Amino acid sequence: MSESNAAPEHPRTPRPKGEPRFPDGPSPDPAGSHFERRIRSFQPRRSRVTTSQADALRRLWPMWGLDIDGQRTLDFAELFGAGRPVVLEIGFGMGEATAQMAADDPDTGILAVDVHTPGQGNLLGLAERNGLDNIRVANGDAVILLREMLPPASLDGLRVYFPDPWPKARHHKRRIIQPDFLDLAAPRLKPGAVLHCATDWEPYAEQMLEVLTAHPAFENTQADGGYAPRPAFRPLTRFEGQGLDKGHVVHDLLFRRTSGQGTGSGTGSGTGQGI
Repeated sequence: MSESNAAPEHPRTPRPKGEPRFPDGPSPDPAGSHFERRIRSFQPRRSRVTTSQADALRRLWPMWGLDIDGQRTLDFAELFGAGRPVVLEIGFGMGEATAQMAADDPDTGILAVDVHTPGQGNLLGLAERNGLDNIRVANGDAVILLREMLPPASLDGLRVYFPDPWPKARHHKRRIIQPDFLDLAAPRLKPGAVLHCATDWEPYAEQMLEVLTAHPAFENTQADGGYAPRPAFRPLTRFEGQGLDKGHVVHDLLFRRTSGQGTGSGTGSGTGQGI
């Protein structure tokens, strides 16, 4: 192609330093400096946001997204519609399993929390393409969400699927399923609500079972006190399938919130480590 017929180039204009990529989208630090520094159970991943994910974030975040800023109490009737039960999912990756569960159970609202921007955009796109109005995407620290933004007995379920196992012994304090986390989560769960965990890391599964069994606010749904079969409502994810192909064993744990108090209000200084 001759130089005279070549298509004109449109160089990308760099963003000014400090200007957010998505001004009306998820904040890079939603809670800012309002809350204490502590050991976190998650580590933000840096990966490229695709064009479709960026488009979903720009268009859909104002409607279906929210930042975990710790400055307000969420109204689930306003978010999902009056009378709709709501399940909290902590960590959803790219959102495929979340979208499938939302499609299979359209009468239940799913509040899905993660800090991975590409995954947030991907889940919003999946929700739009599949007509799923029962998904809301929350950006930030789930601990701040639980402690500062959710009313008591507001959740009909809590899902923690394949959390970071933090395999090194010195990092075990970063694992999310710890007694302090259960103390915080229990008052937000309605009596009878199920906390459902899944992991393919055997030592973490053993720790989860030990910690959950010992907590007075939860009881194992399995009569033998062990792991549960994968329930039909939890889809087999691509990540999980790859692990199974490698010989990994996936453990599901389903524990029910007891009707007794079993723990405190879950509010306070929030200085517990490992959550």
